[in-house]
Amino acid sequence: MNCSSTPGVSPLAAPEALHPSLWRASQLARSGTRCIDTGHAALSPQLPGGGWPVGTLVELLQQQPGIGEMRLLRPALQACAERRIVLLQPPHPPQALALAALGLQPSQLLWLRTSRSADALWAAEQVLRSGSCGALLFWANHARGESLRRLHLAAQAGETLFFMLRPLAAAQDASPAPLRLALRPAAGGVHIDFVKRRGPQRDAPLFLPLGLPLASSLLQRHAFVDRPVPTPAGARNLQPQLVQ
Repeated sequence: MNCSSTPGVSPLAAPEALHPSLWRASQLARSGTRCIDTGHAALSPQLPGGGWPVGTLVELLQQQPGIGEMRLLRPALQACAERRIVLLQPPHPPQALALAALGLQPSQLLWLRTSRSADALWAAEQVLRSGSCGALLFWANHARGESLRRLHLAAQAGETLFFMLRPLAAAQDASPAPLRLALRPAAGGVHIDFVKRRGPQRDAPLFLPLGLPLASSLLQRHAFVDRPVPTPAGARNLQPQLVQ
């Protein structure tokens, strides 16, 4: 029966017209926050809102660090580089030459390293609540559900692009993040599995080509001898740096 042609019966309203958090199972949800274009034509249409959502927790679950995650995020980081970009607990000291090859100047970055997981979680929450940074990349091997919920709520207090980079095994754990992507290395790029998104389930992974920066040959020759960015700040000294 076609309800729209039946006298006295109103046509079914679109789910988003009833509430912005509703969507049809066959379509991607509308993002409730501002989104930043991923810079990758194959990836953006697969995400609600057509890009990376700001003011929310986004999880990137990696088979191992260094498989192309920085090249994946490069366009978005460049787009929000007017404000400081924070690297929290990266697996290796950031290299100035490598960052420059990605179009990111060391002066745009704040590198934070802590000796305790609790301090790292505290630092992440302060960055998110301060509202002074354009993006936060937080590498965390272990994070309990309660900690993830706190960080998700802190992210909603501002408009920071927030990525948590976690081990691939964490895909089996529950998470409040509305967007969770699994990254696996592939020749010439990465395979992306959509572990969680507000939209239809996608069973087949998405292959995303990731070209090397123009300075790739220079980067390959000097990546291991270039000096790192300035000494990392301690987590408990974070707040004064954020308000400068």
